[in-house]
Amino acid sequence: MALSPSKINTFLFFKLPSAWLTGVRVMRIDANSCVTSVKHRWINQNPFKSMFWAVQGMAAELSTGAMVMATIKESNENISMLVANNKASFSKKAKGRITFTCEDGIKVKEAIQEAIKTGEGQTVWMKSQGVDKAGNVVSTFEFEWTVKVKK
Repeated sequence: MALSPSKINTFLFFKLPSAWLTGVRVMRIDANSCVTSVKHRWINQNPFKSMFWAVQGMAAELSTGAMVMATIKESNENISMLVANNKASFSKKAKGRITFTCEDGIKVKEAIQEAIKTGEGQTVWMKSQGVDKAGNVVSTFEFEWTVKVKK
């Protein structure tokens, strides 16, 4: 896989500075999964002294989107990507370090292969779950990514 955590984190600094400033980072990425992390700090908190939902969303989206980017890069095709929809649920206050994991690499690879094969846009729902240090699920995000070969 050509994209490493350090390359993606550098990309964040230049292209998504709000994610970088709030502490969102890629910890690990491979063909099947991506793990991101963000720590509750003053800059990313809400008035209730827990992590703002949008910061959790950035970390969750990155865990899905980084795999889409990596799979596109690996395909050597000119493919666009865009989030069409998302869903989120919150089950516990996000405090401390929250780790988001997406394990939908196979799904995105299949969608991109189908887009290349048919020339038509494809969609794929990818799930990312955020857990705290104790292993408690604090939030679950789902993103519907669209991929399409550019002509």
